[in-house]
Amino acid sequence: MVLIRVMYDAGADQSVPLPSYETAGAAGADLRANLPDRGNMVLQPGARALVPTGLRIEIPHGYEVQIRPRSGLALKHGITLPNTPGTIDSDYRGPLGVIVMNAGQDAFEITHGDRIAQMVVAPVLQAEFELTEALSDTRRGDGGFGSTGQS
Repeated sequence: MVLIRVMYDAGADQSVPLPSYETAGAAGADLRANLPDRGNMVLQPGARALVPTGLRIEIPHGYEVQIRPRSGLALKHGITLPNTPGTIDSDYRGPLGVIVMNAGQDAFEITHGDRIAQMVVAPVLQAEFELTEALSDTRRGDGGFGSTGQS
């Protein structure tokens, strides 16, 4: 179990629940909108907005938090996150906001306290980069997008 320390941002509504796993097998903890004045916001089709969660988090070194869309919102309303997955680095301590986009055909209302995204805690490996004159050969080689076939 990894401990993620969480605090409410200044002025946030502390009655909005902290991130939570909705089932025992859930990989992602739901994040909720914590809107100024406890109001709502409307996303028109094609629009995007930064939705505040009212939280700041402390992630242990060696981990990241990935912010991902909620599948139900994506299927039913076309609500997605354009930078999926969004990465929160272990050394970031600022306000946690979620970039939400309406890829649907109808306006979508986000209400204060709504579950808007999910966060997944994941280990991070950092690589060492070495300049070389050649790369090893593979069957695929330099075949680009779609080069491995249709199925």
